[in-house]
Amino acid sequence: MLRFYLKKKLTAGKKSFDLELEYDLPDGSFLGVRGPSGSGKTTLIRCLAGLERPDDGRIEMGGELWFDGRRRIFAPARRRRVGVVFQDYALFPNMTVLGNVLYARADVKRARALLELTRLTEQAEQFPRELSGGQRQRTALARALAREPELLLLDEPLSSLDEELRESLGDDLARIQRETRITAIMVSHSRAETRRLCTETLELRAGRLDDDNLSVY
Repeated sequence: MLRFYLKKKLTAGKKSFDLELEYDLPDGSFLGVRGPSGSGKTTLIRCLAGLERPDDGRIEMGGELWFDGRRRIFAPARRRRVGVVFQDYALFPNMTVLGNVLYARADVKRARALLELTRLTEQAEQFPRELSGGQRQRTALARALAREPELLLLDEPLSSLDEELRESLGDDLARIQRETRITAIMVSHSRAETRRLCTETLELRAGRLDDDNLSVY
């Protein structure tokens, strides 16, 4: 189970506010997080990934302590079993699809299994510039899964795609999450998207949980 309480001061435009969240996410869940721009969604992802340090709080995953503000414990990203897919996918342009996945973990058998899972077997030797937007997204997902993470974090992974492709790849994400049974969190601006794909959803407003829009399916 992922348990976290986070507090971090943020600035959006001329306004400052505290991101302050407490949540328990059971193993195998797919949590959708939505809210307007500047509400703290991406900061939440970065804090959970170990890419930013919260001002205070506690993060625990599967009984392992990743952050404790009072005890000054902070496990950096390299010490957390976390896979992250960013909005721009952050692929290495000089590496093939297979090379990008192998960069995360040098295990050819697992890499090829992940390419099959993400329907990229035929694109294994292609470079990112030769791929469609959907194929780049699935490559980033395969790379994130290569490390066998305990937690998968998806920061607006579908936002740059057209509506038709966004829906089909959203279905792929939900399928892969179910098949791997990985605990996952996806940030999205779309309430319909998170409700369709995720097992539970929450909404942020100025860094706080909007209890009126908390749903568990």
